[in-house]
Amino acid sequence: MFAQMSPLLLQQATIVHGPVTRAEEHTVDVLVSDGRIERIDRHITPEPGWATIDLSGHVLLPAAVEPHAHLDKAFLAERLPNRTGDLLGAIDAMVEGAGSIDLADVVERAERAVRLMAHNGYVAVRSHADVTTHSGLRSVEALVEVRRRVAGLVDLEIVALAGNPVVGASGAEQRALVYGALDLGVDLVGGCPHLEDGGLVEEATAVLLEIAADRAVGVDLHTDETLDPTATGLEHLARQVLEGFPHRVTASHCVSLGQVAAGEQARIAALVAEAGIGVITLPHTNLWLQGRGSNPVPRALTAIGALRDAGVIVAAGADNLQDPFNPLGRACPFETAALMVLAGHDLPAQAWEAVSTDAGAVLGRPTAGLAPGAPAHLVAVEATSLRGAIAAGAAPRRTWRHGVEQQPDATIT
Repeated sequence: MFAQMSPLLLQQATIVHGPVTRAEEHTVDVLVSDGRIERIDRHITPEPGWATIDLSGHVLLPAAVEPHAHLDKAFLAERLPNRTGDLLGAIDAMVEGAGSIDLADVVERAERAVRLMAHNGYVAVRSHADVTTHSGLRSVEALVEVRRRVAGLVDLEIVALAGNPVVGASGAEQRALVYGALDLGVDLVGGCPHLEDGGLVEEATAVLLEIAADRAVGVDLHTDETLDPTATGLEHLARQVLEGFPHRVTASHCVSLGQVAAGEQARIAALVAEAGIGVITLPHTNLWLQGRGSNPVPRALTAIGALRDAGVIVAAGADNLQDPFNPLGRACPFETAALMVLAGHDLPAQAWEAVSTDAGAVLGRPTAGLAPGAPAHLVAVEATSLRGAIAAGAAPRRTWRHGVEQQPDATIT
């Protein structure tokens, strides 16, 4: 699984310690053995045979996890422009351009994106792959191939992102495609119930959960990606999960929850917590797509504080990378963390948890951050503080996976 041959001692690294609201930073040595953190102390005397790395002037952090990407769409911003700048404009651009994209094209762009993510400090990525009647299973086939190519560098998890409709006779072809994607090896079932024809949000949610239960896999649904305060997808999802869905459940976006009164936020957040659903907020894309033409212009994020107060784990992801849904993006966790500070009102330590340990928890990855016994998935960035690292954004960094340093790919552009 990993190739660390001898203990590794990371010396004089600055780490963040303590609760996020009162986080302190101090300098330590970190001993890594057999792919895990064995010891953290102010000073550890190296023994013969140990490898040592001086991390003076570096902040050492739990490595990042990207909980929500669309690798199949990456780097399409120039080819498929979003002419209206909103969600439907992005969807229309992808539908209109589907005929210009082939399997090799998707593989090339997706692999380039995931290698850039690894270069920037990610050790795991969950990516949705379009499964629609106009594109078939091409995106799934491409990401399955990319997963094979990057094995050992990044753990790539694939979600079958079902198009609409999925309900009734008109949804039969779409449901068959989702089953076909599962046959090809995707890890989870996804979809967009809030976009279901006829407003059949509850019914679409039930269909997607039924398919996932039939194949004993989890779900990650695009949920209430709208500013409409009357949207009910998240509550429907929570109630259906509480009826007995036995696998891991994630709700991505949940934008509408940020548009309702505090009491309603608390009520729904409590249901989400009871159902054990993880939530992923996606500031890049939602700040770009949502709220155009509104007055006043909303922040367009989910109710991060209310969800956390209820005990829900809230992760942060970048979502789209230079495509019709988001024309920008650097595939960098420090960029996402910066948006969580500025748009989500997180403190720096909270923001990094959202893109690292909390993102890993939502994906069900075994991680405990920087603590003895935790997997040695680490990133060191040249900075004197976590705040400074987030502010600098593109500072040089080094990444370890299972205690093995990942070599940067000089071909990435």
